[in-house]
Amino acid sequence: MVKAHLVNHTHWDREWYFTVMDSQVLADQVFTEILEELETHPEANFCLDGQTSILDEYVNTHPENLDRIRELVRDERLFVGPWYTQTDALIPDAESILRNLYIGITEANKKYGKAMMIGYLPDTFGFNAQMPMLLNQAGIDSILFWRGTNFDTQVSSPYFRWNSLGNDEVIAANFPFGYFTGQIGLDAKEKMDSFISDRYDPNIKFLHEHGNNNDVLMPSGIDQMNIVHNIAETVKKINEQSSFETKISTYQEFVDVLRTKDLPGYSGELRLPTYSRIHRTIGSVRQSIKKQNFEIEQKILKRVEPLMVIAESAGIKVGKGMLTLLWKKLLESQAHDSLGGSVSDNVAEDIMHRFKEANELADGIENLIKKKIGDSLKLGDNELLLFNTTPQSFDGFKKVSIMARSKNIKFDNVEYQSVKVEKHYPMRKHVLKMTEKGREYFDEPEYFSLICKIKVQLKPLGYTIIKFHDVPAKSEEVANNTDNYIATNDLKFEFTNGKINFVNGDEVILDFISLLDSGNDGDTYDYSPIQGEKESVLPFTEYRVIHEDGVFEKLIVCGEEFLPETLESRLSGKRDKKFVYQLVISLNKISQEISFKVIFNNNIESHRLRLRINPNNEILGIKAGIQGGIINVTNKKVDEDWQDKFDEKPVNIYNFDKLLNVSGRNNSFSFFPKGLKEFEFDNRYLYLTLLATTGQLGKPNLAWRPGRASGDTTNEGHIMMPTPMAQEKGNWKFTIGMKLNKIDAVHSLLSREINGAFDQSVSYQKQTLNLFINRLDNKIWPTEVSSQIPRSLSLVAIDHDVVVSSLYPSRENEKYLIRILNDSDEMLDVANKINSEIERVDLFENKLNQGTKIMPHTFATFKLRNMINF
Repeated sequence: MVKAHLVNHTHWDREWYFTVMDSQVLADQVFTEILEELETHPEANFCLDGQTSILDEYVNTHPENLDRIRELVRDERLFVGPWYTQTDALIPDAESILRNLYIGITEANKKYGKAMMIGYLPDTFGFNAQMPMLLNQAGIDSILFWRGTNFDTQVSSPYFRWNSLGNDEVIAANFPFGYFTGQIGLDAKEKMDSFISDRYDPNIKFLHEHGNNNDVLMPSGIDQMNIVHNIAETVKKINEQSSFETKISTYQEFVDVLRTKDLPGYSGELRLPTYSRIHRTIGSVRQSIKKQNFEIEQKILKRVEPLMVIAESAGIKVGKGMLTLLWKKLLESQAHDSLGGSVSDNVAEDIMHRFKEANELADGIENLIKKKIGDSLKLGDNELLLFNTTPQSFDGFKKVSIMARSKNIKFDNVEYQSVKVEKHYPMRKHVLKMTEKGREYFDEPEYFSLICKIKVQLKPLGYTIIKFHDVPAKSEEVANNTDNYIATNDLKFEFTNGKINFVNGDEVILDFISLLDSGNDGDTYDYSPIQGEKESVLPFTEYRVIHEDGVFEKLIVCGEEFLPETLESRLSGKRDKKFVYQLVISLNKISQEISFKVIFNNNIESHRLRLRINPNNEILGIKAGIQGGIINVTNKKVDEDWQDKFDEKPVNIYNFDKLLNVSGRNNSFSFFPKGLKEFEFDNRYLYLTLLATTGQLGKPNLAWRPGRASGDTTNEGHIMMPTPMAQEKGNWKFTIGMKLNKIDAVHSLLSREINGAFDQSVSYQKQTLNLFINRLDNKIWPTEVSSQIPRSLSLVAIDHDVVVSSLYPSRENEKYLIRILNDSDEMLDVANKINSEIERVDLFENKLNQGTKIMPHTFATFKLRNMINF
């Protein structure tokens, strides 16, 4: 007989169209009732939505209930964790997902006794193909989820073994009808007959028939719902009327049942909207949130964490709790609704405020470390402290800022340099200065903020000092308005007849890159095309070329076009607002680096902007970076009767992380967009979405998403919710790196190129001209230093063919961690690739007896001893 495992839970969005503060008010009542119900009904248990942050917030206002919670967790009747916040699985960095698990599990174990070790994500909008590997990194071998499956084309059962790109595996349990499949509210109790006949039993029957499953999972709960009162009595009544047996169960118990089954296997992403919406075009909604999230992730991973390792080596202690606080501020905005952008404007304001706080924490930690090291080194104001925050040597260009009395300076022992004035600070009269005599006033001379590009060689993971001095004035950069191209060796970009052409050796690609606009009749969940409208190419009409010191060249093309200012204007055919835009193509003649910048002031509502890339011949393959790997992407045919098979149109629009590689018959290009997350391609073009703006939280009957509105806005008693902030008005700049590759470049090479493309310039000048260039400089006072630290430092060296995902402080003093990605099909042995003793550990720093060999397509974490230099 079929047995239904009924699991009582609540789904708890921390924010959506309500704020975190609203959520805490609701939790005050619901969570208290949960504790009371569990204590008076020992047969009951409850899952608190798999995230510890919501319980932390409750305990902050109810510390008297902590012991009660611990006792229920100990007795396996209340389940918390493993996440800190329920993560999105397609947009955050892989490291964000791992840190989410690390903080959630570590703090659940410490505060509440134990974490529920199941990858529980009941509402996330789809999953990347490496989720099994990421979960395995945290010691989790199962996942429970709702969205993304298809039992006809992917896997025949809702219960299966999900394999990563390599050898990692999790047991997967899908509830295709949602986390409310067996929801028991007051209406269900009052109308038990119809609840069982119309909903409960048909759902069990479906789960049984798809895979011949005799054990099925029935999650019972919904958003902010309280615990089922006297659940044993309710289950008794269900069993009296149902055609199937129901038992009170737990998620862990059900997973243990699945372990005994012969389950089918599956490998790949889960993004099909068969039984529920997946929101395949949410990757470009509220781009301001996604872009800031990306920038903060990179700031933590490429700057703050390695700087903390270097700082410890220099005797500078920064509390590791500060790093945890920083990660928490970021993770609080990485739930599927928050990071997806499907939130009300007041919630969007909260998200942006958390990003502001995270940026302040990150910048402050960096400022403290650099200032303290500068003080210890007794830097002069003509000395630049330059860091390499990667464990691999560097040979290339760094961009640094200098404050100087003269706008003409020269760096010592530097192969190449370019110095440009960023800002002039004129002389100020009657400026106050405190001296040993008291207050004195003087005239402060003029000074300059300079942006400098210098070609340097840096040893791995450390710092060096570069001096500079004043030099006679030199000629400024030359703007050449007669040339219509920039070029180096066999590469050339030219502007001809309103088109940007790219020359690569003997191949000429006409109209290589274009800017496209279309209307958006969608909402904060999905883009929706306007019936009858074709995407238009925005014209470029003007150009100029800048030659900078014979090395850096820029082709700047500009355009303007009248577009419909509002959705109403677009629907009525009015073009009533001038839209101005600019594309800057930069070329480094030494390194051959290419980048594009798209710059505009968005004054248009309800539209989508995309870049179109033309590789000049049929696209034969697309490789896309994802969290912890690279996948090959192929388009699927979308049948005309898709509405009969899917909850939304399964459009061939995809998410990616950091890399897109497009291959044709004669060429291969890699693109490294900073903060973009969505792309599309056809036989001829690659499309990168820049923005998709909208003025509504949720709308019904979209072109690709018929029926009810997402976001509950057309539910009974709800209202339509305008979101003017989601129109994303204001100034925008998107940066995209580009590199030419050999045809069919291997994944491991592309992964290494990602690290290079997102390298950061980290430097410090100890100066007194402007103490607010580094915000905290005027509040970080020098301290006595007992011994000098070295004038240059390098802590470790790792071969360049090793892909380093992160480098950050260990919870043990004087140690740090390095996480390495093997993104190849072969075993990788790093024994002779790191010039230091290493110890293999798991995510929680527990020692592993797995040696130095890393399985294909997975992470490995190693612990190293820090070199103490004081």
